[in-house]
Amino acid sequence: MLPTVALIGRPNVGKSTLFNRITKSRDAIVADFAGLTRDRKYGKAIHDDKAFMLIDTGGLSDVEEENIDEMMAGQSLQAIEEADLIVLLVDAKAGLMPDDAWIIKQLRQRDKEFMLAVNKTDGIDIDQALSDFYQVGQEQLYPITASHGRGVKSLLDEIVFNLGPHFSEQSIVENDEADEEHGVKIAIVGRPNVGKSTLVNRLLGEDRVVVFDMPGTTRDSVYIDYERDEKPYTLIDTAGVRRKKNVKGMVEKFSIVKTLQAIDDANVVILVVDAQEDLVDQDLHLLGLCIQSGRGLVIAINKWDGISTEQRNRIKSELDRRLNFIDYAEIHFISALHGSGVGNLYESVDKAYESARAKLSTKKLNEILEVACEQHQPPMVSGRRIKLRYAHAGGSNPPIIVIHGNQTEKLPDHYKRYLEKTFRRELNLWGTPIQFVFKTSENPFEGRANKRSKAYQAKEKTKARFQKKKK
Repeated sequence: MLPTVALIGRPNVGKSTLFNRITKSRDAIVADFAGLTRDRKYGKAIHDDKAFMLIDTGGLSDVEEENIDEMMAGQSLQAIEEADLIVLLVDAKAGLMPDDAWIIKQLRQRDKEFMLAVNKTDGIDIDQALSDFYQVGQEQLYPITASHGRGVKSLLDEIVFNLGPHFSEQSIVENDEADEEHGVKIAIVGRPNVGKSTLVNRLLGEDRVVVFDMPGTTRDSVYIDYERDEKPYTLIDTAGVRRKKNVKGMVEKFSIVKTLQAIDDANVVILVVDAQEDLVDQDLHLLGLCIQSGRGLVIAINKWDGISTEQRNRIKSELDRRLNFIDYAEIHFISALHGSGVGNLYESVDKAYESARAKLSTKKLNEILEVACEQHQPPMVSGRRIKLRYAHAGGSNPPIIVIHGNQTEKLPDHYKRYLEKTFRRELNLWGTPIQFVFKTSENPFEGRANKRSKAYQAKEKTKARFQKKKK
């Protein structure tokens, strides 16, 4: 296990900016207003050949929190409890605020060691800015400018020094190799307020992300590594995606970009649909994005326990009518709030993951192609029959099958669908799309003049002389 460092502080002091700077990433969304970060976000940092986990947290405040702010504070306090070292971030331009003093009091009551980093020291007299924070009683203050990186290296030097006893004897290389195997990456996507974060917490068995009855609660994509039955998984909780005309503000636009990136980064996507609102066009739009990404797909119809039998029958009929083109994805009817049907999602996720990464034998592919063409020949085009000669694997995740032949560019869509269903059935690939690449063999004589032999040319000359004499 890597040692853990938590970044805490009141809202809008630059915790997410510092998180991105230390982890050398752009994982945390950064904007110039308070309360943007809501969930605990983890990232790996390496400095001087030492690795540690860094936690970005939501802002803490002395004001008695209510509703969603209370849940955000709970996430930050949980990070404090599990951290080996805490970095308290304060704002040099604002000076020591009552909320800063309250956070320091909370840390000392919990007997937590912390480092005091004074951020936003650019453009001001550093000595004067630090003077206000010496009354806290810390022996050492660390002036930094997270946005520009000033002072961050010195801060990291001290973090690594203070974490000394917590580092294991494993080398960084060994840790990197261990971190490469994250197992199945599962992205939970859907429209706002369909129950994605509730499902994440139910799958994990703990309140890992903030859940609140308000659209847009989740703003960032949160990656969570865990194990189930000694098998590694990574859950990705994503922000809800609304219709483009309803998207307002830069933060929501960045959240949607993060969601699309999470879909591309995942191995399997669970599309969550609200049963109480039926299947809407935005659900189909998200479904199209998942199919286009080529990722494994599982569909979860959430809030199934809160609707009547008549409504259930109507939804099932609607699913059969509108989702008949994606019959390879398994559909589960669940209640994320109460847990009914949630455990069955893992079976479909594992099946989709194994299918997406399946190794396809060239011999098997050619046998399937030969039988498929015998049972249903390709159609005739311009008086010539399309010929499909041989197939081979072109990649995985999703599976790619390359088929060579003549006039393959004229192969109609209905025959492509026939081939997909045949290959899927024979290869037992479920939960993942199959991509086909059709290649037409080039005619080696195309564009070349027909060179005649000398004997033929002599014969043509003799024939021409004979015709001339006859005339």
